[in-house]
Amino acid sequence: MQDHDDAEYHYVSPEAYDAEADLQSLDRVDLDAPTYVLIWRRFLRHRLAVISGVYLVAIYLALPFIDFIAPYAPAQRDADFIYAPPQTVSFLTDGHFAVTYPIESTIDLETFQAKFETNYDKPEPIPIFANCGPKYYLFGVLESNLRLFCPPEGGTLHLMGADRLGRDIHSRIMHGARLSLTVGLIGIAISFSIGMVLGGVAGYFGGIVDWFVMRAIEIVRSLPELPLWLALSAAIPANWGPVSVFFMISIILGLLDWPGLARAVRSKFLALREEDYVKAAELMGASPGRIIGAHMMPNFMSHLVASATLSIPGMILGETALSFLGLGLRPPAVSWGLMLNDALNLTAVTIYPWITLPLVPVIMVVLAFNFLGDGLRDAMDPYS
Repeated sequence: MQDHDDAEYHYVSPEAYDAEADLQSLDRVDLDAPTYVLIWRRFLRHRLAVISGVYLVAIYLALPFIDFIAPYAPAQRDADFIYAPPQTVSFLTDGHFAVTYPIESTIDLETFQAKFETNYDKPEPIPIFANCGPKYYLFGVLESNLRLFCPPEGGTLHLMGADRLGRDIHSRIMHGARLSLTVGLIGIAISFSIGMVLGGVAGYFGGIVDWFVMRAIEIVRSLPELPLWLALSAAIPANWGPVSVFFMISIILGLLDWPGLARAVRSKFLALREEDYVKAAELMGASPGRIIGAHMMPNFMSHLVASATLSIPGMILGETALSFLGLGLRPPAVSWGLMLNDALNLTAVTIYPWITLPLVPVIMVVLAFNFLGDGLRDAMDPYS
């Protein structure tokens, strides 16, 4: 035992004492707190993950109300404003909450292209909570044409410009979020179902079962992903409707994404099956399904949550790439990838750069999911 005379004491001056850092250190060693409290505390310290989580929750909660939020219907056209540039909006102007300035189009006699000029002398108030545009069904039941904000009477409201058919890009981005964001959720549900079942069975039973599962994983992972996506997407019948194509694309993305998760589950289960509580459950006569689902899988849940949030961006990018190449969703469906298909015309991109604006929500959503996944991965291990 060490004598008190040999002990080392460190003097900390009042100026050097950091109360906040001391409280944070107490949080880190508060091992008596429930696990979910420790996870929540650690997640809140990852500010970028918290902001990303709030951003994603807000987007997904808004999806059912897109028809109310967007000023135009996705297929609504205005032939006089083809490739119209973004309009300027001012707030709290002339006693109105928001006004926009009309765009006047003329024909350039030298290039025979439309030229647009903004008339700043005629501000037009933007109606708020007004009835305009085609009717829609809220939640598929309530018929209405009430919108959060509408174009001025007799005017336009192209906040991000218009595309080659005179459709509002801002409204189409909002409508396209429904398919582009939900395709990731469906794909993850499919890939996780396959990965958890095959990986869990291979890791728990081992032997010949493990051998067959590992060979299947190696075969799928050896296939070139993008050409396989293109081949399977091209095999979808051309006469299928947009909804059928959407679900088929989701299934294709899910079927090709399960091997990584299956290998992670297998390696974890190989270690967990030797734990005492697993042996005790086996001695008590529990079935393999109950042991895997009720005893082993919860110990792997932290990795599953983090993997899900990190895999969804890959699904979104996969759908965007397929639709961009013309092998994904098809009109009249609306997605971010379909909108970016217009950017294949480099001449149009040079003259009308606003047609590439659908890239912005793709980048923001992918970054938000990555930041959220990093925060959840760190928070799920609060004792590290």
